[in-house]
Amino acid sequence: MLVAVVDHGSGNLASASRALTLAAERGGITAEIVVSADPALVARADRVVLPGQGAFADCAEGLAAIPGLRAAVMDSADAGRPFLGICVGMQLMAERGLEHRVTDGFGWIRGEIAQLEVPGLRLPHMGWNALDFVAGSHPLLDGLSPGDHAYFVHSYALTGGLADEIIATTDYGGPVVAMVARGNRAGTQFHVEKSQDVGLRILENFLRWQP
Repeated sequence: MLVAVVDHGSGNLASASRALTLAAERGGITAEIVVSADPALVARADRVVLPGQGAFADCAEGLAAIPGLRAAVMDSADAGRPFLGICVGMQLMAERGLEHRVTDGFGWIRGEIAQLEVPGLRLPHMGWNALDFVAGSHPLLDGLSPGDHAYFVHSYALTGGLADEIIATTDYGGPVVAMVARGNRAGTQFHVEKSQDVGLRILENFLRWQP
């Protein structure tokens, strides 16, 4: 199994790669994890992981600046190969982002990425927060329990999403979308690569996932 971690100039690439490698080892899964900005490699990968950190617009522009890379990511997902977006990588799945300016996303899920409205609370939302989900509702959540904690660092989040595309939330001054999934495309607002056993379990589930 070839897993491409997309290098578009932003994201915890080394950490994501290490976490995927550890998840594969723990699960007894044979996988080659490759960090790459090569569209040809991304296009032939069995699974694609898109990390991202910073601003939505910067990540979108970084992806578009490498000829053929955005198209390779899109084409891979359109072909049915499993996709996982991490943090801003998840946000790019939405219709648009509103950070700094309006920027088009992939349009894979309904909604837009807007600044969190959390009066009296600090931004960015940073730290460990409990996940709220229905146990057994999605293969990526297998082996986890509602209340398990994941590590968040963000000031923007999905708004206007569809209930059947939101598979987990957290609470920070109200419900905040934590995980989304539609078909073979999924994403985590939190950093799976920093979420210790919970993150490794999600990554192992992703490597086994047959949507």
